[in-house]
Amino acid sequence: MEKQPAAPTDPEKVDPAAGGQQPEYRQRETWANNAEFVLSVMGFCVGLGNVWRFPYLCYKNGGGAFLIPYAICLVTGGVPMFFLEVGIGQFMGEGGISVWKLCPAFTGSNPTEVRCIGLGTTVISFLLNIYYIVILAWGLLYMFHSFQSPLPWATCDNWWNTELCSTFANGTANGSAAAVKTDPVVEFWEHNILGLSSGIDDVGVPQWRLVLTLLLAWIMVYFIVWKGIKSSGKVVYFTATFPYIMLFVLLVRGATLPGAKLGILFYLTPDFGKLLEAQVWIDAGTQIFFSYAIALGSMTALGSYNKYNHNFIRDCTLLSVVNSCTSLFAGFVVFSVLGFMATEQGVTVDVVAKSGPGLAFIAYPKAVSLMPLAPLWSILFFVMLLTLGLDSQFVAVEGFVTAIVDLYPQYLSLILLLQRRQCHPLEEERK
Repeated sequence: MEKQPAAPTDPEKVDPAAGGQQPEYRQRETWANNAEFVLSVMGFCVGLGNVWRFPYLCYKNGGGAFLIPYAICLVTGGVPMFFLEVGIGQFMGEGGISVWKLCPAFTGSNPTEVRCIGLGTTVISFLLNIYYIVILAWGLLYMFHSFQSPLPWATCDNWWNTELCSTFANGTANGSAAAVKTDPVVEFWEHNILGLSSGIDDVGVPQWRLVLTLLLAWIMVYFIVWKGIKSSGKVVYFTATFPYIMLFVLLVRGATLPGAKLGILFYLTPDFGKLLEAQVWIDAGTQIFFSYAIALGSMTALGSYNKYNHNFIRDCTLLSVVNSCTSLFAGFVVFSVLGFMATEQGVTVDVVAKSGPGLAFIAYPKAVSLMPLAPLWSILFFVMLLTLGLDSQFVAVEGFVTAIVDLYPQYLSLILLLQRRQCHPLEEERK
C-alpha cells in the first residue's frame, strides 16, 4: 500500500521541550465525522440568499435564461474558488488569517505579523456577524407574533396602524383612506418591527422587543459555538436539514393554491434578450460569490478541521450541486405563493415580487395572511427562516473566532485548553 504523505510541519508549531512534537495547544480539533463537515458547509452556504435573493434575480434577469450566466459564473469562478478555500484550509490546518503563511509575500515584511490578505477577509466576517444577526432578531419577533389569530399584520386595528391603513382583497381597498392607502403588513414592518424615525437626524430610542430578540439570538449562537466544532458540529444535524423539510412542506402547500402556476411560469419563462445586458452577468457573478460565501475566511476555517488526507473534492462537488439546486428549488416555493398573492389581489406577479427583507418580511407574510390556517404557515415559514439564518450566523462566528485563535495560539488556544482541562497546567499534565 502506498504510504500517505504526512501533513506539513510548521516550525512555529514545534516544541523542542516536547521532543520535537507539536505543543498541545496547537493540536487542532477535527470533525467527529464527515457528515458534520458537509452539513456545516451546507448550512453556511445555503442561507437566506438562496430564498430571498436568487428567485428575485432569476425572474428579474430573464427567468430561465438567467441560468445560463449563472452556470457559467458558477463553473468558471464560484466552484474553483470554493474548492480552493476549503483545500487551503485543510492543507495548512489554519484559519482565514494564518493560512496565508503558505505564501510569505502575502504576509508583509515580517511573516509573524498580521497576514494582510487574511486580515481583510476577517474584518469582513466580523462586520457580517454584526449585521446578519439583526435579521435573525427580526425573524424571531415575527415568529413570536405569528402565534396570534388573526395575524397582527393582516388587520388595521392595531396601535401601530395609521389612518391610511387599508386591507386589500381582489384588487379593492377596504378603508376610509383608499385614495392614499398603505398595506397593514407594511405598517407592521415599518412602525411596529423597525420603529422607523422621521430621518437619519432622528435616532429615536432602542426598540426594546428587538433588543431582547437580538440578545436571544446571540445567546443561541453562543451556546452553539461555545465548545467549538464539538458543539456546532452536532447542531448542524438539525439546522442544515430542517429548512429542506420546511421548503418541501411550503412547496406542497403553495402548489395547491390558486394562481401558483402563474407565479411559477413568471419565475421560469425565459427572456433570452436579457443576456445582452451587462447587469445580468454582474448579478449572476455576485450571486455566486454571495451564496458560496467566498472570501470570508469561514470556508477556510471549516476546511482546516478536516484531516489532512480527507477527500474534500468529493464533498465540495456534492455541496456545489446541493447549493445551486436549493436556490432553484426555493424559487418554486417563493413564486408559487407570490402567484397566489397576485391572484388574490388582482395584480400581476411583478407587482408583489420583491427581494431581500421585502420578500421575507412584507411579501411572504402578506401572502400567508391570505391562506387558511395563516398562523400555522407563518410559524413554519419563520422557523425555516430562523434555521437558515442561524447556521450561517454561527458558522461565520466560528470562522472569525478560528482566525483570531490561530493568529495568537500561544495565548488564546492555551486558555481554551486550560478551560477544558478545568484549569490544570499543561506542565503537570505532561508529568
